[in-house]
Amino acid sequence: MNNFYTHTELHELGLAGFGKNVLISRKTSIYGAKDMLIGDDVRIDDFCILSGKINIGNYIHIGTYTALYGGDKGIVIEDFANISSRVSIYSIGDDFSGETMTNPTIPENYKQVTRERVIIQKHVMIGCGSVVLPGTTLKEGSAFGALSLVNKDPNEWSINVGIPFREIKKRSRNVLELERKFKEERDYRE
Repeated sequence: MNNFYTHTELHELGLAGFGKNVLISRKTSIYGAKDMLIGDDVRIDDFCILSGKINIGNYIHIGTYTALYGGDKGIVIEDFANISSRVSIYSIGDDFSGETMTNPTIPENYKQVTRERVIIQKHVMIGCGSVVLPGTTLKEGSAFGALSLVNKDPNEWSINVGIPFREIKKRSRNVLELERKFKEERDYRE
């Protein structure tokens, strides 16, 4: 038995749309498939959770035990991004101040929920165990080491670590030239 959904099974999930060469583990939990768009050459590994509005670009890998909580504002993942295992990305979040109640079992009028889109731009890398909070835009080429807390927008082409993250150095843009060559080669073969 194949560990990934077949093309027919992907249709049956009720996704808003998906491209070619999409591999989603049968052990992935999907909530709100009708609000999810998935591009070409995407792989989503075992034990991931996809919930709410999610738009995944092309050439994306999402590692095991990762959770994407898109809510109604959504998560956008642009081309060539890499999300390692055990990453949590939230476009929704409870108020921890104690002024309101929390959790999904409580009626909305007793809660103060933050709802802000998360955008992960091209060539972003998010290391194992990192957490991305609502309203952040992970700028093109930014990279985050394991266990980073992303609570604000990083600089483009930066390498970041920590809780909350801090920039430790600039990242090479050589990957853009590799992307160009990759696309040329791929177009030539197709």
